[in-house]
Amino acid sequence: MSAAARILVVDDEETLAAGIAENLTAEGYEPKVVGDGLRALECLRSEVFDLVLLDVMMPGLDGLAVCKTLREEGNQVPILFLTARGSTEDRIRGLESGGDDYLAKPFALRELLLRVQIILRRVHWYRGDAAESDAQRPLAFGGNEFSYRTYSGSSWDGHEQHLPHKEAMILKTLADRNGEVVSREFILEQVWGYEAYPSTRTIDNFIVRLRKRFEREPDRPRHIHTVRGVGYRFTTEPEDLS
Repeated sequence: MSAAARILVVDDEETLAAGIAENLTAEGYEPKVVGDGLRALECLRSEVFDLVLLDVMMPGLDGLAVCKTLREEGNQVPILFLTARGSTEDRIRGLESGGDDYLAKPFALRELLLRVQIILRRVHWYRGDAAESDAQRPLAFGGNEFSYRTYSGSSWDGHEQHLPHKEAMILKTLADRNGEVVSREFILEQVWGYEAYPSTRTIDNFIVRLRKRFEREPDRPRHIHTVRGVGYRFTTEPEDLS
C-alpha cells in the first residue's frame, strides 16, 4: 500500500485552514498547516510534500512570492493556489509564477478535493511508480538527454538544461506518444486541466521554449514538429520537414 500523500496547507485564515486539513485527513491524506509564507518555505526546505495548497493573499510573504522562491530554488512541488482574487488575469499570473492550479474563494469543498485528486494523479503519471516505467529512464533524442526524475539534462551542444515542471510535463506528454499527433487540447488537459488556462496558445509558448533548449535550429525543428491546426508531434529520430 502506498503512503498517504503529504499536503502542506498554507493559509492565514486559521478556521479555513483547519477545516481543509480535517477534510483532507478524512480523505486519507496527511496534511500539515502553517499560517504564513516564511514558515511555509521553512517546511518545504526541510520536509518533502506531494502538494501545497497555498493562499495567495497573506501578510508578509504572499503566496506568489513563496511560489517564485520555490521555483528559483529548484523545488517543483505541485502548488494549488487558493485566493479571493479569481479574475482571469489573477489566474494567469498565478499559473505563470509556477503554480499548477488556481481555485477562487469561496469554493466548494468537493471541488477542492477533486482538484487535489487530479493534481496528485498527474504527479503519479509524471513520476511513474513502477521500476520499469519510462519515467525512470532518461529521454534521449538528437544528442539531447533529459531525466524526468531530476528535471535536468543536457542539450546537443553540451549545455545543462533544467526544466520547470510544466515544460517537463509537456515534453513527457509528447515523448510518451512518439510519432503521434498530439492536440493542444490534450496537452492542456494532461498538464493543467481545461480550467487552468483560458487559451491553448499557452501551449505554443512552452513549445517555443522547448525548441530553444533542444533543437539545433529552433526555426526548423527536427524533433518537435507543428501539425497546423491540430497540435504537435514529437519524434526521437530527426525529421526534416522543411
